[in-house]
Amino acid sequence: MNDLGDRYEALALAHLQAAGLRLLARNFQTRFGELDLVMRDGDVVAFVEVRYRARADYGGGAESVTASKQRKLATAAAQFLQAHPHLASLPCRFDVVALSGAPERPAINWLRNAFDA
Repeated sequence: MNDLGDRYEALALAHLQAAGLRLLARNFQTRFGELDLVMRDGDVVAFVEVRYRARADYGGGAESVTASKQRKLATAAAQFLQAHPHLASLPCRFDVVALSGAPERPAINWLRNAFDA
């Protein structure tokens, strides 16, 4: 990942941790793709996609998580749960953290349960 991507991911992580979520994994790699953040929100496993857009001319960060991307994230999440069977019985959700605006101080929009898989 590039430095800017790391920076936005770190901002998203700090935002989620400030809200009480606990990090389980960061940049979990599978042959189907990568999970940016895997968090624990109480008894829920949250798979979090982080997106940054400086401008919304072509849609914001949340809109950029297409149906195709959602399928890849769902498959990667299944791989994560296979690798961590102690979490497999917990409820799961897919969140998107959309950052936008000025790179040095982006606005953060956390969309819980952004899509169903």
